[in-house]
Amino acid sequence: MKQKLLFSIFLLTSVLARAEVKPVSGTFINFFWQDERNNYTNQRNVDQSNPERWTCKVTELHEMGVDCLVIVTVANEGKAMYPCTFMPHGYPEGRISPIDAIMNTADKLNMKVFLGCGWARDQLDDLKDPYVIETNRRFMDELAQLYGKRPSFEGWYIPIEGCFIPYLSDYAVQGVNKISAHARELTPGVKVLISPYGLFGAHIDDPRFEKSICDLDVDIIAYQDEIGCVREQFPMQNMKEHFRQVGEIHKKAGIEFWANVEAFTWDRQPNNWFSSLIPASFARYLSQIVGVSQAGADKIISFIVVGMFDKPGSEYPVGQPIYANEAYRDYMAWRSGGHRWKMLEEILSGKDFGSYKVVSGPKELSDGKFGWENPSDSAWNSFEDGKMECTIDLGNKKAISKVGAHFCDYYSGGIVIPQCLEIEVSNDGKHFTAVKTVTYENWPNKLLDCWTDVILADKLNVNGRYIRLKAYTASGTILCSEIVVE
Repeated sequence: MKQKLLFSIFLLTSVLARAEVKPVSGTFINFFWQDERNNYTNQRNVDQSNPERWTCKVTELHEMGVDCLVIVTVANEGKAMYPCTFMPHGYPEGRISPIDAIMNTADKLNMKVFLGCGWARDQLDDLKDPYVIETNRRFMDELAQLYGKRPSFEGWYIPIEGCFIPYLSDYAVQGVNKISAHARELTPGVKVLISPYGLFGAHIDDPRFEKSICDLDVDIIAYQDEIGCVREQFPMQNMKEHFRQVGEIHKKAGIEFWANVEAFTWDRQPNNWFSSLIPASFARYLSQIVGVSQAGADKIISFIVVGMFDKPGSEYPVGQPIYANEAYRDYMAWRSGGHRWKMLEEILSGKDFGSYKVVSGPKELSDGKFGWENPSDSAWNSFEDGKMECTIDLGNKKAISKVGAHFCDYYSGGIVIPQCLEIEVSNDGKHFTAVKTVTYENWPNKLLDCWTDVILADKLNVNGRYIRLKAYTASGTILCSEIVVE
């Protein structure tokens, strides 16, 4: 019942608002090898300090439309990636630092950079520890002198993640504000950014949640959407509703509302330090982008573009081979308005495609209701034998340019998207002519996620009254929510 209510609220909001879907315009950058999770983003055999490497990657990010870089931390594991005076350098003597290389390129390309103020010990620094606060201030003192006047310097990122379970603690708010106060003293007028997690378990309706937001002395909060972390079995519905609620709070708080969408999934187990981060299917990622756009996010950044998306043929490749290149192609295809991604975006955004009479097959296949990333959603029609066939009556003879079908993919539940979709057209409902067969390019890594996608037959340029669709899969159950005709 709760999920149905959340769905109804969000659907109403989406239909009324139909906000423009924003692209991903920012990414985090992290230099340091920490554990197996970063196996492909920070490969052991790659020189992370190479300035030519960062010049190349920042340029490629700019080509993708990224205009904002958030450097997670300028120091970690006892090494600094800038000319620090009190900590050994993580790059060879006589070479410019990675921070300089990134900011030099960002200056030239009119990009903005948020500098993380460093981890005093490791990525588990404690805001209650006075040493952590003081060391962060020391980093900031030097960074302000070195980079505070650079054109690309936009502000500070406080990399110590606070948690909203059930809301930000007093010590988290106080710790962030102590660091923020120092930032404002050093560099008046620049912005302070944080990216907390925990909305999946937050008590957003509790007045203390809103108070903790309003008490923060920050300019931007980029909330982690936690879809990659798989905090819940089917997290997408709740995530979108949580972002909608938080967006309403930000209208009162006067703090910029950003979304930090997670581009990754896992090659083995979720949230496991011995499992590597790899690119998620773009269909899942697009749903995240649409969801936070509809919630009113001012800007979308992502953890993480470098390593999850990689330009094919790059001089300095990074990321899981094959997956990162495919993710890049899919993202750029969506940005150009091509492929099937435009239709999927419209479906996820709540576009009304109309409905038609179903002559054969479940009548719900053309009732205007699309399924969520949850196999139990009532909008899904099940074909357990792996074969789907339906016929739609358009009412009269019409020009047909596109026919799409909306499916669910949930590998661990035995639910798969068909391998192909056959389109046939008829004027009398008896004699059908084959028009097009479309094969589906399945995303290879599907161990954990549930997503929805479209098989699209476009550029048909035919006329007819009746459309018959046939879909097949070698094994598994087919879930289809809707047939779309344009």
